[in-house]
Amino acid sequence: MSFSSLGLSAPLINAVQERAYSEPTPVQSAAIPAILAGRDVLASAQTGSGKTAAFCLPLLQTLTIKPRGARGETRAVQILILVPTRELATQVGETLRILGQHLPQPVKLAVLFGGISINPQMMHLRGGADIVIATPGRLLDLVSHNALQLSSVRSLVLDEADRLLELGFADELSRVLSMLPLQRQNLFFSATFSPQVDALATSMLHDPVQIAIATTAESAPDIVQRAIVVDARQRTQLLRHLISTEKWSRVLVFVATKYAADLISTKLRRADINAEAFHGEQSQGKRSQVLSDFKASRLKVVIATDVAARGIDVSQLPVVVNYDLPRSSDDYTHRIGRTGRAGESGLAISFICADSANEAHFRLIEQRHQLRVAREQIPGFEPAFEAAASTAGMAVAVSDPNGGIKGKRPSKKDKLRALAAKSE
Repeated sequence: MSFSSLGLSAPLINAVQERAYSEPTPVQSAAIPAILAGRDVLASAQTGSGKTAAFCLPLLQTLTIKPRGARGETRAVQILILVPTRELATQVGETLRILGQHLPQPVKLAVLFGGISINPQMMHLRGGADIVIATPGRLLDLVSHNALQLSSVRSLVLDEADRLLELGFADELSRVLSMLPLQRQNLFFSATFSPQVDALATSMLHDPVQIAIATTAESAPDIVQRAIVVDARQRTQLLRHLISTEKWSRVLVFVATKYAADLISTKLRRADINAEAFHGEQSQGKRSQVLSDFKASRLKVVIATDVAARGIDVSQLPVVVNYDLPRSSDDYTHRIGRTGRAGESGLAISFICADSANEAHFRLIEQRHQLRVAREQIPGFEPAFEAAASTAGMAVAVSDPNGGIKGKRPSKKDKLRALAAKSE
């Protein structure tokens, strides 16, 4: 199957060819005709499967066949794309810009997110916009400033729909939905779908085309997964050792807290390893600079919280390391999906701390992904002891439905002290 057979116009086919897309991916083949036909869509496909182009291409085409304001005239927002992170907003905006560059009438895009001054965004919205890509919070701010209206939106996209419904997004999303016209096209895209997304889809979508691209041996990303057992206090030294001995050109390392990201990146720099932290408390300028340097290989290591697990597309990223295990199996999917993209091979390493709770948590991730990763030990970094609850008679920690470990919940200060003591 070719892109031309999907009903796309010549300008979009030209843009696709310039991007060196040889043929549509399964999610693109299923979604593009459905969106062009005006159908609601509920699409699930693995990371790196081409979901962004799957909705960008047909939505750009709809702009060429339906009336909109001419250049210089006020344009009503026709397409609204909601995303959970600043980085994903930027990525989607860039994809739309590249794919729409040959259209006969220029498309006015507005990429809106917090962390930067609202004034330039308000100025950009003078005269309206054809497509708005936004995080919910900043979108609501701009609506409250009368910078834009949503009464003309005819297509709504929820990209990474499950993350949008996590704590902190659900209320904002509900407020945005209340401002949209009842008659509209709804498109839900994500690599994973939570029960909350299924419930929202049931209430919002009208006779949707349901697309579920299963991961097969042929379609699965070429990602080698490894699990290394190590004492928590040795993880930073082990990371340094692996970077040196395995000659990694770049590595994205995931940690649980912003504090850990700052601390570990500082320690790596002291060891003459070019590293930076990446987390939500940094300014947008800092985050953009870190990503730019990382993509250009000016940075070897980025230590990130899960803010980077969605929407970061770094071409030819060879390695991802789970310094701290992700809270849920879905987060594991999105983390390791940063490598092995667009047909490239990749490596994903998880550090398994030598305690029963950490091991039980990783086993839960394995169970939900129907895989088994052999445990390794690196010479010189063998754990001082191996916790085995079944043989030592200790109680096994109980995992909660989201993949977290239930038990005594230390205070924030306790966590920071423990992390400082363990990380070297």
